[in-house]
Amino acid sequence: MTTDPGLRVGLGFDVHPFAPGRPLVLGGVAIPHEAGLAGHSDADVLLHAVCDALLGAAALGDIGVHFPDRDPAFRGISSLELLRRTAALLAAAGWRPFQVNACLLAEVPRIAPHADAMRGAIAAALGIPAANVGLTATTTEGLGFVGRREGIAAQAVCLIVRDGGGAAP
Repeated sequence: MTTDPGLRVGLGFDVHPFAPGRPLVLGGVAIPHEAGLAGHSDADVLLHAVCDALLGAAALGDIGVHFPDRDPAFRGISSLELLRRTAALLAAAGWRPFQVNACLLAEVPRIAPHADAMRGAIAAALGIPAANVGLTATTTEGLGFVGRREGIAAQAVCLIVRDGGGAAP
C-alpha cells in the first residue's frame, strides 16, 4: 500500500577545490578571499548541494542532469540562477520547497559574518521565508582536503511539499 503524504525529504552534497584568480561565491554571496572555487559555473558549492537536495527529493535526478558542466550555456552562470531554475523544475513536477538546512565544511574563510546574507539569498531564490533556511558551518579540525585548506564541501537537506493541496507541515 502506498500513501503519499505530500512531503518529501532530499539530501545533497557537493565539493569544490580552491582555484586562484576566481571570485569566491557561497550561498549566492561574494565572499572576500584569496581564491574562489573551481567549477564550470560560479562553483557555489553550497547552492549546488541545495539544488541536489531539492532535485533528489522530487526524484528529478541531480544538478548534472539538468545543468551539465559540458554545456557552454552554463559556463560562469550564477548558481542562484541554477537554484531558481531548480525551483521551477520542482514547480513543474507539482512540488515546492518548504525548508532547507545546509552545512558548509570549511577551514577558511569565516562563514558567520556572511550567513544571514546567504540565508536571505537562498530564501529569495526559492520563494520561501528566510526563517525556513538554516545554515551552519564547521571545520574539519585540520583533517582531510578541507582541513588542508584545499577546498570547501557542503551538505544540504530539504523538505518539499506538494504544491496546491498537499499536506502542510
